[in-house]
Amino acid sequence: MRIIHNTQINFQSEFETLLQRGKMDIEGVNGIVAEILKAIRTQGNTALKSQIAQFDRWTPIHDEEIVVSTESMEEAYHTISPSLREALHLAYRRIEAYHQKLMPKTWMEKDSTGSILGQKVTAVDRAGLYIPGGKAAYPSSLLMNVIPAKVAGVKEIIICTPTPNNEINQLLLAACHLCGVTKVFKVGGATAIGAMAYGTQTIPKVDVITGPGNIFVATAKKLVYGEVNIDMIAGPSEIGILADESARADYLAIDLLSQAEHDEMASSILITTDSDLATRVSDEVERFLSLLSRETIARKSIEERGVIIVTKTMNEAIELMNEIAPEHLEIVTKEPMTLLENIRHAGAIFIGENTPEPIGDYIAGPNHTLPTGGTAKFYSPLSVEHFIKKSSIISMSKEGINAIGEACALIADAEGLTAHKESVRIRLQNNL
Repeated sequence: MRIIHNTQINFQSEFETLLQRGKMDIEGVNGIVAEILKAIRTQGNTALKSQIAQFDRWTPIHDEEIVVSTESMEEAYHTISPSLREALHLAYRRIEAYHQKLMPKTWMEKDSTGSILGQKVTAVDRAGLYIPGGKAAYPSSLLMNVIPAKVAGVKEIIICTPTPNNEINQLLLAACHLCGVTKVFKVGGATAIGAMAYGTQTIPKVDVITGPGNIFVATAKKLVYGEVNIDMIAGPSEIGILADESARADYLAIDLLSQAEHDEMASSILITTDSDLATRVSDEVERFLSLLSRETIARKSIEERGVIIVTKTMNEAIELMNEIAPEHLEIVTKEPMTLLENIRHAGAIFIGENTPEPIGDYIAGPNHTLPTGGTAKFYSPLSVEHFIKKSSIISMSKEGINAIGEACALIADAEGLTAHKESVRIRLQNNL
């Protein structure tokens, strides 16, 4: 891996390039995606089937051919090994328990005048979840999207997933059965986002769309935002690691590769105060690469987007990492908890040498759908919050409106809104 020091003359320019890692050429595909969405919006299933033929290389003749049967989901569930089935159940239980703790509650509070203020929490009626199925299928993404939607109380969950050559991953089907999902459609890419955003004769319109995808999916989500809500615009996977001399080089190396093997655009970044550790990690990365089933992908990612930065102090390392705002951040130091309060921007934080990033991908409990490309500065992980909406509750007593009504009328009058002013004052007069 490339090793650079923050004392180098050209460091700032190299670091600025690193900060641009998440930039996607949305403008470059914007026109293509807009045409796909327009066709879905105006032609419905006709465009849907045509685009499946074009992008997934199979041609559905009848509308029902794009629907995945619940029987096939159940069959897949019973076909997988008992140990894998139990692993999925364990993941389900842990993810569910974590997200239940995140669920906000409806509340109301009465003040001294008898007036009531509060908030009503309500789930959206229908959620559309996009589950990738291109270079690899990710049943874990299904659990991470379905479970918070169910915990939030969403009544109807729609799944769209691409099926190249009309083939669907059996483990994904098994996870659908485990989650109690009944509405799964064989459609991917921008087509799927358009179908869920606008609705077709077969796929119902949803209220919110969540889930990761490629640049076409990300662009489509950006374009349909407002028609529906979305979770975030996610880019390629990434990991950042803060480490000192106490860290094991082999642990750090394989953790960096855990993201590099996702795809060629993934970013793997280590910042350390130990120059010797940097060299050893670089050597370990090379050793591990030849052992990976996805070596070609991981190697390109490491060569083009991987970097080890050496700083003089841990404070310098932390400040650089806060600027990077990584999707995943591991802290592998002598006393990692002491650094936590200084971490301002990260999608998920993994503390200590026994907490590798993959444990969060699958089974720890927190969601693995996370902000990327520096957007952790203002986005949060996928959670129950993405599947709910909140309504304010206001109920004024006679004493309550008498106490604050005149102040309200004065502000309304200052803004030149006569009806607003009189709406309050007519009540104040009647309450005399």
